[in-house]
Amino acid sequence: MDTLVAFGYGLLSSSPNLWSGALATMKLGARLIAFILLLSLTIVLTKAEVITLTPETFSDKVKEKDTAWFVKFCVPWCKHCKKLGNLWEELGNAMEGDDEIEIGEVDCGKSRDVCTKVEIHSYPTFKLFYNGEEVSKYQGKRDVESLKTFVVEETEKAAEKAQLEDKEL
Repeated sequence: MDTLVAFGYGLLSSSPNLWSGALATMKLGARLIAFILLLSLTIVLTKAEVITLTPETFSDKVKEKDTAWFVKFCVPWCKHCKKLGNLWEELGNAMEGDDEIEIGEVDCGKSRDVCTKVEIHSYPTFKLFYNGEEVSKYQGKRDVESLKTFVVEETEKAAEKAQLEDKEL
């Protein structure tokens, strides 16, 4: 007759079959915990590529020298904003490593003053700012490649224009 002892996630015994079953259960539990931690870290890292702008941070951020800010203006209740899903976070990940372009978002429900100041009248609205000035408004297809192409091309144009203006001074 085997003697059973409660231990951690399973029961241990002098029987090899029960012992291996308990170890398998503990390994599965450890793997599950590791997976959950990795998933949590991935979610945090993914979200970090999109910077939430508020009335306190918006002006200072979009005025950063030689930096473009591509900003999504939305409200939580808008069905068109909801339909975007993770598109903005995917764009943030796609733009990771580009020091001249930042991806931001403004919740117009919480930051009405910002949205009024930059004349947001419908949702979602996507605007590109460079050196504090609004450069352009995006109205194209809503997929990562189209958004990325737009922001890179428009940022290049804005940077060239800024360089010409700096030379004139």
